[in-house]
Amino acid sequence: MKPLIARAAVHLENIKFSHSVFALPFAVAGACLAARDRDASRVLPDARTLLLVVLATVAARTCAMASNRVFDAALDAANPRTASRPIPAGRLSKGSVAAVAFVAGAVFVATAFAISPLCGWLSPAVLAVLVGYSLAKRATWLAHLVLGLALGLAPAGAWLAVRGDFGGAVGVPILLGAAVVAWVAGFDLIYACQDAEVDRRIGVRSVPAKFGVKAALWASSVTHAVAFGLLVWFGAQAGNGWLWYFGLAVTAGAFSYEHLIVRENDLSRVNRAFFTANGFVALVLFAFAVADLAVVHGLHP
Repeated sequence: MKPLIARAAVHLENIKFSHSVFALPFAVAGACLAARDRDASRVLPDARTLLLVVLATVAARTCAMASNRVFDAALDAANPRTASRPIPAGRLSKGSVAAVAFVAGAVFVATAFAISPLCGWLSPAVLAVLVGYSLAKRATWLAHLVLGLALGLAPAGAWLAVRGDFGGAVGVPILLGAAVVAWVAGFDLIYACQDAEVDRRIGVRSVPAKFGVKAALWASSVTHAVAFGLLVWFGAQAGNGWLWYFGLAVTAGAFSYEHLIVRENDLSRVNRAFFTANGFVALVLFAFAVADLAVVHGLHP
C-alpha cells in the first residue's frame, strides 16, 4: 500500500490538488444562489445536487491540470523553475498523467449527466475551455483570460446544475463569474512575471513576456480593480447585505497586500501573492457570501 499511497501523493502534487480552493468556493456559491432563486427561504441546494456539483468541479479541475502537465512537459523541462515537476523530473510518466486526465474528464462528463441531460451535453464544451488554456498560451498573450474563463464558468455551471435551466436571475451568477475571470487573470499576470525571460525564449505567450514585468503588474492592478467593481455590482444585483460588503472590505485588503509585496525588481514573494493571498480571497468571498445569505436574510438550509 505504501508505494500506491506515495504514487498517489505525487499525482496530487502534480495537479496541485490544494489549488482546488480557487474554483470550488465559487461553484458552491453559484449553487447556493440558485437554491435561493428557486426558493427564497433556502441557502443550500439539496445534498445530492451539492455533492454532484463539488464532484464535477474537482473532476473538471483535475482533468484540466493533468492535461496541462502533459501538454507542457517539454516546456516545463526547458524552464529551470518547473524542471523539477514530476513529468520532466521523471517521477511520473506522461502516460500515467494522461490517464488521470482521461479518467477525471470521464468522471466530470458522467457527473454532469447525473445532474441533468442539459448539463451533460454542455460538459464537453466546458472541458474544451479548461483543457484549451495550455494550448492558448502557445497562441496568444491573452491566455490569462482563458485561464480566468476556466474558473469563471463555475458559478454559472453550478447555477444550471441546481436550477436545471438558465432562467431566474441568471445575471447574478454571470456577474460573479465575470468577477472570477478578472480576478484569476489578474493573479495569473503576477504569477507569469517570474517566467517572463524564459517564456520569451521557449515560445510561451504571456503579457510579461510580450510587454515586460512592469506592464504586467500594472495590468494586474487594473484587472483586480475591475474584479472588485464586478464583485460590488454582483452584491447589488444579488441583494446582498452588510456581511457581503464587510467581506469585500477584507478582500480589498488582500488585493492590496498582494500588489504591495510584488515589485518589478523583487519577484521573490510571487508564490505568497499567488497562493496565500488568493486562496484567502476565495475563502473569504465564499464565507461571507454564504453568511450573508444565512444571517442577514435569515435563510435556512
